[in-house]
Amino acid sequence: EEDMYRDAEEIEREKILLSETGSSEYKLSVAPEMDIMEYCRKEWRGNTPAAKRMRKGYEAVAQKFASIRRVRGDNYCALRATLFQALSQATQLPSWLQSEDFTMLPENLLSEYDWIKQWQLKQKLGRKMGEISDEIKEYLVLLRKKWKSISEIKGPIEKQEACDKLFKNEEEEYSLYEALKFLMLKTAIELYNDDKNGRRVPVFSWLLFARDTSSNPCQLMHNHLNHIGHSGGLEQVEMFLLAYALQYTIQVYRLYKYSTDEFITLYPNDPEEDWPVVTLITEDDRHYNIPVRMCQETVL
Repeated sequence: EEDMYRDAEEIEREKILLSETGSSEYKLSVAPEMDIMEYCRKEWRGNTPAAKRMRKGYEAVAQKFASIRRVRGDNYCALRATLFQALSQATQLPSWLQSEDFTMLPENLLSEYDWIKQWQLKQKLGRKMGEISDEIKEYLVLLRKKWKSISEIKGPIEKQEACDKLFKNEEEEYSLYEALKFLMLKTAIELYNDDKNGRRVPVFSWLLFARDTSSNPCQLMHNHLNHIGHSGGLEQVEMFLLAYALQYTIQVYRLYKYSTDEFITLYPNDPEEDWPVVTLITEDDRHYNIPVRMCQETVL
């Protein structure tokens, strides 16, 4: 059984192995689509209660989606699945990406919060403050550029090809995740300040800062955001934070929760009406795959 959750050392070893063997099989971040029930039969053959529940869950998803695309299972997979889905259905640049001061975020936040210079960028430690700011700015510029170019592609096949190409380019792909993580930090700082100033904040924000390991944005950065992609993935409450950072509703089929109220979970659970929706599938709240090809609704 392949272990989807590997530590940083293991990921590094795999990278070395890949560079030595020249194999690019693992470079595919999002695998080609496969019939959803065929995938289910391959993965869940047994007769245990868990396997039966998973099969029922997949059958329910198959009422809405015909295929599944498996997402590479490192600790970035929640970010990868969400961003891939957002880009593959993007038809315009979100308003927050259009704002003039968007690329000034790192500079502005670093001038106010000195501790951000301990942000861990792609496993490179001990940078100077200016360098961190410049590098994050590059990632944000890249995110805007890619989102803009993909959203302008009209044909669905061409759009899909552009997404596939982007998610095969390791350097760009991982830079985009750094941009997302930084946007999550910026959103967390805003929510924390809003709460301190007596403004109304979503419930998940209280939960986010009620943890011993993230009672303020600085701790959140040190103990959580700095580890995403290296030694840990996104926890449930951080899925809410990601949704708020992107201003997207993330709808997740949680297969192990089949036949409960939590089978289809929305992040946030009271979404803004004008937020676009992306859909993911998880078997365990740790690894996420992507359902594709929405079935035509049968008209009676």
